[in-house]
Amino acid sequence: MHATVLNILPLLLDRFSSMKKETVYTPREKVRIVTAASLFDGHDAAINIMRRIMQRSGCEVIHLGHDRSVDEVVNCAIQEDAQAIAMTSYQGGHMEYFKYMKDLLDERGAGHIRIFGGGGGTILPNEIKELHEHGIERIYHPDDGRSMGLQGMINDLVQRSDFKTVESAESVAQEFQTLNPENIQSIARCITAAELDPEGFRSAFRSVHKEIPAVPVLGITGTGGAGKSSMVDELVRRFLAAFPDKRIGIISVDPSKRKTGGALLGDRIRMNAINSERVYMRSLATRQSNLALSKHVSEGLDVLRVSGFDLIILETSGIGQSDTEIMDHSDVALYIMTPEFGAATQLEKIDMLDFADVVAINKTDKRGALDAIRDVRKQFKRNHDLWDASDADLPIVGTIASQFNDPGTNQLFGMLMNLLTERTQVSLSVDVPSVANLSEKVFVIPPKRTRYLSEIAEQIRHYNEWVKRQAEVAGQLQALKTASSLLDEGTDASVATKAKEVQLELDPKVLEWLEQWPELRGRYEADVYTYEVRGRAIHVDTHSKSLSHLNIPKIATPSLSGWKDLTNWALQENLPGYFPYTAGIYPFKRQGEDPARMFAGEGGPERTNKRFHYVSQGMPAKRLSTAFDSVTLYGRDPHRRPDIFGKVGNSGVSVCSLDDAKKLYSGFDLCDPSTSVSMTINGPAPIMLAFFLNAAVDQHCEKYIREHGLETKVENVLRSKWDEKGLERPIYATALPEGHNGLGLLLLGCTGDEILPSETYQKLKEEALKQVRGTVQADILKEDQAQNTCIFSTEFALRLMGDVQESFIQRSIRNFYSVSISGYHIAEAGANPITQLAFTLSNGFTYVEYYLSRGMDLNEFGPNLSFFFSNGIDPEYAVIGRVARRIWSKAMREKYGGSSNAQKLKYHIQTSGRSLHAQEIDFNDIRTTLQALYAIYDNCNSLHTNAYDEAITTPTEHSVRRAMAIQLIINKELGLTKNENPLQGSFIIEALTELVEEAVLLEFDRITERGGVIGAMETMYQRSRIQEESLHYETLKHTGEFPIIGVNTFLAKNGSPTLTPGEVIRAETGEKESQLAQVERMHSGYAKESAQAIERVKKAAVSGENVFESLLESAKYCTLGQLSEALFEVGGAYRRNM
Repeated sequence: MHATVLNILPLLLDRFSSMKKETVYTPREKVRIVTAASLFDGHDAAINIMRRIMQRSGCEVIHLGHDRSVDEVVNCAIQEDAQAIAMTSYQGGHMEYFKYMKDLLDERGAGHIRIFGGGGGTILPNEIKELHEHGIERIYHPDDGRSMGLQGMINDLVQRSDFKTVESAESVAQEFQTLNPENIQSIARCITAAELDPEGFRSAFRSVHKEIPAVPVLGITGTGGAGKSSMVDELVRRFLAAFPDKRIGIISVDPSKRKTGGALLGDRIRMNAINSERVYMRSLATRQSNLALSKHVSEGLDVLRVSGFDLIILETSGIGQSDTEIMDHSDVALYIMTPEFGAATQLEKIDMLDFADVVAINKTDKRGALDAIRDVRKQFKRNHDLWDASDADLPIVGTIASQFNDPGTNQLFGMLMNLLTERTQVSLSVDVPSVANLSEKVFVIPPKRTRYLSEIAEQIRHYNEWVKRQAEVAGQLQALKTASSLLDEGTDASVATKAKEVQLELDPKVLEWLEQWPELRGRYEADVYTYEVRGRAIHVDTHSKSLSHLNIPKIATPSLSGWKDLTNWALQENLPGYFPYTAGIYPFKRQGEDPARMFAGEGGPERTNKRFHYVSQGMPAKRLSTAFDSVTLYGRDPHRRPDIFGKVGNSGVSVCSLDDAKKLYSGFDLCDPSTSVSMTINGPAPIMLAFFLNAAVDQHCEKYIREHGLETKVENVLRSKWDEKGLERPIYATALPEGHNGLGLLLLGCTGDEILPSETYQKLKEEALKQVRGTVQADILKEDQAQNTCIFSTEFALRLMGDVQESFIQRSIRNFYSVSISGYHIAEAGANPITQLAFTLSNGFTYVEYYLSRGMDLNEFGPNLSFFFSNGIDPEYAVIGRVARRIWSKAMREKYGGSSNAQKLKYHIQTSGRSLHAQEIDFNDIRTTLQALYAIYDNCNSLHTNAYDEAITTPTEHSVRRAMAIQLIINKELGLTKNENPLQGSFIIEALTELVEEAVLLEFDRITERGGVIGAMETMYQRSRIQEESLHYETLKHTGEFPIIGVNTFLAKNGSPTLTPGEVIRAETGEKESQLAQVERMHSGYAKESAQAIERVKKAAVSGENVFESLLESAKYCTLGQLSEALFEVGGAYRRNM
């Protein structure tokens, strides 16, 4: 799945370095283009690059960002009177998406808007042909990128869109009389006419509308980056909630580029509330330089007034400190600024402090906010001669617009509405919250702890220096002891005295280790090594026999004899299973459990369950990795609407209910120690986890029911719940696959607590939750930095993660990881290995700090954390696990005082999707093999090898089998893997380990300078770094400085074109219909119970209770979409950015 998506940038950026030489087509007309990534699609890197080139070509671009429905895009294009829509779609469902878009445009009378699209290799040539025949203007294929170049594709798009949507004011004269809030196309065309022909429009419009209705206008201006768009969104959301029968019109102005005439009309991307039939928004470019407003704002406002809106918001562009032109058009003017205006004397230069009716100081979570509010109040008093006014009476409000349900923004909204009511006599009054209830930032990391990463770096550097000193002392002590033994008795007194002095400088534990080392080495060289785990003796054979009858040691011990070298080795390397765990966290690998993971996700739960049984057949350990479809990843239910329906079951499995989870993992004993389940899901992870844990509990109940012959009771419950109400029971819709024993299906349609006494059920539930093994990804930080499947506001998403971990602690869930802190997606987005490792570890330490701030015990939550890295073919990947384990253990012990269990970093490796190329795909298996070798030699805890055809399609059974064979051959056949620490003792590995460790620590310091991980995210530091490194790679790839066999060198006779898959994996219509039926079944069968459950979830969120505990119960009655919607209401939606 990931590999297909993440080959888009290489394909789109082909001929990157020659781009400057290509001619840029300059449009004759003012071309306006709406750009976005399709619904439930977080991959917006390519369209982001595209829209920049469109702007540079002279177009006005309305960029919506990722995850946009057809209705949102079409509505935007009509409101903005755009000539074109340019979309990317990589997550499947593209046929339905693009066709639905064309049909919806035609249905709404906007068939003239041209549709353009691209999707890397995911949109096949025959599908492109079909879309063109349906009326899509152009779908670009990767081969188009190679033949036309990036600028050439943009030239083609712009040229095809270079036409007028409105000829003149006269051509829309008939529409002047039909203006109303519902006729958005006429409103849009009239505003365009005003831009094209202001004089003619004014004359014609006034002849029809001699009296312009008075409609209150709220003018909003402020500095660039002050958060105006976010504030407008928050004000609109509150307006719609406060006045259910009123409509609002918005005009937002952004500056045109003087050099090219292009413009980024970027306000919509920050807004979630405007997708409402009661909101109209139009973005205007200034089409002149150094002005905050367009010349045509007055005419645009008149159009909205005549159309009958109840309130109009006019937002200006943020240029410098902005100017006072907004006052000419507003009844009430709001000036938005931030605390970062410099010295207090700068306030004297801001004209708007003379004229603004209300001043909002946004981002008051920033340093110096209280001082800023004080200084602005003083300046406001001076400017308005309000010397005796109290601070509470001044119209100055501190806000944090980015924070959901911010008290300061609530106060600002009430103040503005009441002022508009007072000025215009229009009834918009609302209650204003108490002034005492000011904005207070809900900090993820307490401000006093923002240096945590540099503290870790300092602690590790201090440890490394201490190791060097201890090694020197140990070497001196050994030399003195050796000298003493060689001297005659009576002549060695001074040497012995010196030895005692030196010994005092050596840590006693180090000396003890050195003295015991010969015995320890002997235990490893013996035939059997014995150690204890939880009081139980474990006996391990220390050697394996080769075909040549040699004894190959599982653990090779160093042949060092010098105490200096041994000390350094013991404190920085050590044997596997010993601090600092550089070589691995266990003394020996578990017998009969290879690190192989079985990856599957396609269609409905039954099909993916069948794939799981296929790939795990004959394997002693069942390690099931689950890929979910994009509908599930975004927390939504399957729906018949085409842009959703097309994505159901594509690029992953569709799971929308507890019964789906039961079917998905049926036939595998989820409470068996040899079964482990990994779920790659982030935004709605707590809901999916609740489904999974309930499925495990009901499996455990099922075993009890069968053991005690209670099957008849299950049948009675199912009959009364479904049959007698005329409802269809949930079933496993296909024949059971080979190896499926039926476990997990008995309780489809009911749960264990409906069958068993409460006491018995609770006992079984407790047992199951303690035994279940696996991980849920749930890493919301990396989603914001690299991936874009965030759905809830960041603060609320982190709170949910904390609630999950608290619940795990309370329920003693030790064998399931509450988060898989992921670097894979950071690497796939373009980061180099050092950046991947540094960002991932820094995210991990951020969770540690957050959980500690919530009062959790490190030794209780530390073992529930796991990591997930990508393995590329860069040299640094040879040591990524070693460095990660070393840094984590040193920080956990030296900085946080964690136990040995908390010190052990567990990590999963997936081979790189970035190195799966759509050309010469057979070569991909070679790259994957080398990456798997890196991972296995580095002692990874589990490993997923990508299928070679993932660059162009969802993997087939054949390609998955080949991918599994790669690591099976390495583990079973490659002789050197019989040894479990093959990297130790290598000069280059040791050198790389030290280089990468220091590089990561330096990155920790850079992140600290930006306020820690959360502070760096706010300035988009991580995203920028990832994009820079991605472009660096693409440039080297294009120039050939970075050779890639079969891609830019060693090409086949035909030039190695992008391959079309022989077998295309798509969800079948029957599977989609089955999922729709399941949603309907849940909604009908649990109508009363789900309503009560949803209220419990919302109450838990609002009252500060553990939300995950409420989800565990509510998951029995609600669908994924119902629970996500409930959490949106109480936690807020994620706000997109550029």
